[in-house]
Amino acid sequence: MRRLNKKKALNFVKELDAFPKVPESYVETTASGGTVSVLAFTAMALLAFFEFFVYRDTWMKYEYEVDKDFTSKLRINIDITVAMRCQFVGADVLDLAETMVASDGLQYEPVIFDLSPQQRIWHRTLLLIQNHLREEHSLQDVLFKNVMKGAPTALPPREDYPTQPLNACRIHGHLYVNKVAGNFHITVGKAIPHPRGHAHLAALVSHETYNFSHRIDHLSFGEEIPGILNPLDGTEKVSADHNQMFQYFITIVPTKLQTYKLSADTHQYSVTERERVINHAAGSHGVSGIFMKYDISSLMVKVTEQHMPLWQFLVRLCGIIGGIFSTTGMLHGLVGFCVDVVCCRFKLGVYKPKTMSVFDGQVNSLTPLLSENGEH
Repeated sequence: MRRLNKKKALNFVKELDAFPKVPESYVETTASGGTVSVLAFTAMALLAFFEFFVYRDTWMKYEYEVDKDFTSKLRINIDITVAMRCQFVGADVLDLAETMVASDGLQYEPVIFDLSPQQRIWHRTLLLIQNHLREEHSLQDVLFKNVMKGAPTALPPREDYPTQPLNACRIHGHLYVNKVAGNFHITVGKAIPHPRGHAHLAALVSHETYNFSHRIDHLSFGEEIPGILNPLDGTEKVSADHNQMFQYFITIVPTKLQTYKLSADTHQYSVTERERVINHAAGSHGVSGIFMKYDISSLMVKVTEQHMPLWQFLVRLCGIIGGIFSTTGMLHGLVGFCVDVVCCRFKLGVYKPKTMSVFDGQVNSLTPLLSENGEH
């Protein structure tokens, strides 16, 4: 009687338990369940590892707005080598308002036009990078994110000391101009101011000495940032005639660059180029030289480096773990159900004699049972 009361008391306590117990079949260990668990934890570890690298990565966001800054000056950074002596060429800027900008910030350095072997390797590498940039525009994002790490794009100094005469002029430095369309040009003779514009003293220079073969080692606008490549960096042109004009039509886009390494106000630009021989008899008029006509866009581009926030990374991580748990559980149940169905179908029609235990004088089903009449 006491045992019966104790059993009833235990059953009553179990019914009062607010937390239902898990059936024993749910915690039963099986080989298939263990395999699925190992695969699930492996997949979770791999996906979490890759997700961490996605969290560490950054991307560039581009925004466009109207450029409201029209009072500041525009800086032009120049490094151009012309295959003429410095006393025969002059460089200056004339803007749309016919304002001549003094070229006091430019230096004229006599050099040799041909590059040294190491300089030629550097120049070929620069051209190869420029070709990749034209084909894969997404590489520009890599340059933006790695600014200040890259080396300056200026031509490295010569490693040899040649004895040949200095037959070229390297014009390098910077100018500050108004933020209006203008024309930077390098032509024969030094520039002199004029009430109606400006002029170049070209009368004393022989046409036989004209040679506007040139190499643009660097041309940029705005703040100069190491590691950023510009479209004309590394451009090299060889003149086929003494009287030849090279024209570059440049569209400048103001750019605000905001990364985790620096913040800068610079300018990007696109360019189209044209060259032709000056022949007045054939109707091709003009002046021999290098002309860079630039115009400034009214739109400004804001390039901002962005990073995945921590809360989003944690949400994605929880989604990976919960999704794998749910998916593997459903797949394991579905595969187990299919296996059970197939096995049951194979068992259909198979005769298995049902045995009966011998107890109190009874025999199993394999022994013929006798009826009251003694028949089988």
